[in-house]
Amino acid sequence: MDDSIEIDINPADIEWDTFRASGAGGQHVNKTESAVRVRHLPSGLVVECQQERSQHQNREKAMQMLRSRLYELEIEKQNEEKGKVEAGKTKNEWGAQIRSYVLDDRRVKDHRTGYQTGNTDAVLNGDLDGFLKAYLANPLGIVEETE
Repeated sequence: MDDSIEIDINPADIEWDTFRASGAGGQHVNKTESAVRVRHLPSGLVVECQQERSQHQNREKAMQMLRSRLYELEIEKQNEEKGKVEAGKTKNEWGAQIRSYVLDDRRVKDHRTGYQTGNTDAVLNGDLDGFLKAYLANPLGIVEETE
């Protein structure tokens, strides 16, 4: 259960219906309207409760059920947003690297921008200014191959 999610239901956003419960109960069921139906207008959720003999108890249970369903909807929304973020990430696999260090040929190439340098010692010592400038000049990563 996520404690950061608070479900507040505005009384103006719900609509109540009462009706006679079905099932066992004899004459009491036939005379009283103890079952309730609550509609949450913004979400379109409908919850019915006819477990108890008292309309007040059924109202309380219906509100608990409605809060529970709204909570589940919020969790689903958050999971969808997380899924969108995760889908945008690249997989950590062969060929997905950002840079290639080919020390035999004395070459370091940034695959996102196409920037390349022959000064491998400087790059290995932390001189990444050329790579940063190339990335900032082309943040979308549109590469024009010149080889």
